[in-house]
Amino acid sequence: MDANTLQRETSPDQLPQPLPPQELERARSSFSAWWSRQRRTTKRFNLALQGGGAHGAFTWGVLDALLEDPRPQFEGLSGSSAGAMNAVVLANGWLADGRDGARQALNDFWSAIGRQIPFGMVQGAGEAISLSPASKLIVGWAGHFTPAQLNPLDLDPLRTLLEQQIDFERLRSKSPFKLFVGATRANSGKLRVFRNAELSVDVLLASACLPKIHAPVEIDGEAFWDGGYSANPAIFPLFYDCQSTDNLLVLLSPLVRDATPDSVEAINTRIAELGFSAHFMREMRMFAHATDYSASGGFGLGRLDRRVRKTRFHMIDTSGIKSLQRSETKLLAHGPFLEMLRDQGRDC
Repeated sequence: MDANTLQRETSPDQLPQPLPPQELERARSSFSAWWSRQRRTTKRFNLALQGGGAHGAFTWGVLDALLEDPRPQFEGLSGSSAGAMNAVVLANGWLADGRDGARQALNDFWSAIGRQIPFGMVQGAGEAISLSPASKLIVGWAGHFTPAQLNPLDLDPLRTLLEQQIDFERLRSKSPFKLFVGATRANSGKLRVFRNAELSVDVLLASACLPKIHAPVEIDGEAFWDGGYSANPAIFPLFYDCQSTDNLLVLLSPLVRDATPDSVEAINTRIAELGFSAHFMREMRMFAHATDYSASGGFGLGRLDRRVRKTRFHMIDTSGIKSLQRSETKLLAHGPFLEMLRDQGRDC
């Protein structure tokens, strides 16, 4: 779909307005039609991968299905938080053994993530799986303390996992794709996009640093928090730094909720969703305005106008997937749950 199909607003100074249901359905249909054409070609496209904690396993499934087909080709991958993890793990695996290596790397990464939570901290199965009451109590209790108080030694199993599975030195010089990892400058709130030559374990940890759980990650003397606060994910690097004009957006935060939240938990969940989506929606609104503006220019289009008019965005929207509706499951690093999300991502 075109950029102006994805985002609509009532006036420039308002927050982005959600698409009407009929246009969301048209967006999904547009993706299906584009993907049917894409499978018959070898044209390259870019990937924009949202973060969402354990929900990133859904993106694992999407990527696994794309990698299973030999025809799709990637140029740029942009992501924040779990989206950045998926992008870098895919690139590292591809560097080792092409498509099969990328699939295996994603499987190894998420399988290891799925062993982080003991079975005793989880209850239920399938769509009903959730943290146990004791686990929820611990999570709520932990919110009253700073990361330094909870984890004075700053122990992080994810750091060890990334160091074991990703060859950052080789990836910095030989990455098969253009990688863009977003992180938020904790003191200014500004986005920093790290590119191939800057990749490190600290960059990935910074992109996934939730300040209530982890201490800020320091890079070049500056403290960083989760990239989702300033871009989830960043789209502009795919536009300016890549030749491909097709961009596949894998969204984990719902664009629209059917019901207005009325409980404390539902309100807090929606506030968090809006906070992590606002920058993405504003960026898409910018592309929509630019597309409309260039379309009214007539003859004599410049380089930027031509680029804007060629750019297309295609969306995988997870609004209707029940497994991703509960905020608490973003912390559910539990193998069976992650595998269920992977299967749903493959089938989307």
